Amino acid sequence: MEGTSEELFALANAIAAVTGGSVAVEDLDRRVLAYSALPDQRIDELRRRGILERRVPDQAEQPAQYREVLAAPGVMRLPTLAEDELPRAAVAIRAGDLPLGTIWAIEGPDGLDPAGERAMRDGARLAALHILRRRSAQELELRAREDGLRDALHGGGRTADLRYALGLPERPRLVLVGLTPLRLPADEPPSVVRLAAAAARHWAAVHGEAAVAAVGRTVYVLLAEVGPAAARRLAEQAVAALGPSGGGLVRAAVSRPAEDLEAVPALRAEVDDVLRVISADPGCAAVAGLTDVHARVLLAKVADELARRPELRHPAVEAMLAHDREHRTEYARSVAAWLDAVGSVATAAERVGVHPNTLKYRLRRAGQLFGLDLEHPDDRLSAWLQLRLAL
Repeated sequence: MEGTSEELFALANAIAAVTGGSVAVEDLDRRVLAYSALPDQRIDELRRRGILERRVPDQAEQPAQYREVLAAPGVMRLPTLAEDELPRAAVAIRAGDLPLGTIWAIEGPDGLDPAGERAMRDGARLAALHILRRRSAQELELRAREDGLRDALHGGGRTADLRYALGLPERPRLVLVGLTPLRLPADEPPSVVRLAAAAARHWAAVHGEAAVAAVGRTVYVLLAEVGPAAARRLAEQAVAALGPSGGGLVRAAVSRPAEDLEAVPALRAEVDDVLRVISADPGCAAVAGLTDVHARVLLAKVADELARRPELRHPAVEAMLAHDREHRTEYARSVAAWLDAVGSVATAAERVGVHPNTLKYRLRRAGQLFGLDLEHPDDRLSAWLQLRLAL
């Protein structure tokens, strides 16, 4: 937990020794970073619960009290919020004008004297230095992991150096997760910057050893010593958590497992293929692996190759599509429906909305006009792939 160490616990004990009551050091999210543990300190049930849960229990008037404490220049004495609650004093932890947290002290039997106030003010200054030091160290570690993951994604760097930067054992079990916003044609492209920032915060909280790096429109997360099922659960949690903070709906792809950092570029290619499919279709599952969308990924690869090398396109299909565009005929749609129906004329005719005899005529004419051989399985497959992508 951020800012937690023996130094903060010792600081809480030192303040409690002067104030006479239990002391808690909290961050801005009201998490208890450290607490005093002196044998004779005053303590109440609310403080016990905060220590056990490592978070201050919610009370209706709390937000207003925290705002007052963070705005006050010094120590504030606050009214109790429940009958069994002991009086408290609080002071903000700041670095200049930047708020970092708060210190709360239960007052001793005689209240808070000047020595107690001074101890709280001095303690707040020391806590600020400590939290900033801890935060800087964590940020440096996160940056090293980010740089290491980016190098691994591109296949660069020495394996030993990357393992050290990522904090990995010699033969780690790795799974790569990719996150990207759902992209719809009519919408503005979602901000990947917001998603990257939200993803870094999320993974730091739920899986501190994860390495997170944004490359292009994708946020990549490298998980070590996590099985495929656990990685998928973590990805599902991330999608649910990051949608609102990331600026829109989020899609996640989960790679196959690997045991070598040199496999990371291949894992990235796999994740990119899956994200390409699921981020462009709102009907797809929010989280998927290659086995979930294998057929669609394969079709996308075929489409890429046909676009890159037009000479590979079936000449009869090209001629049929051109004829339909020019003469407003429906030979291509009829052939595609028949292929989709695995050769069932009745089913295909119903899908196209014509009589079965009309469909038979169109199939026969397609062979006569364009030289399309629907009797040959290779020609059927080639025609179906191209029509599947064209229509």
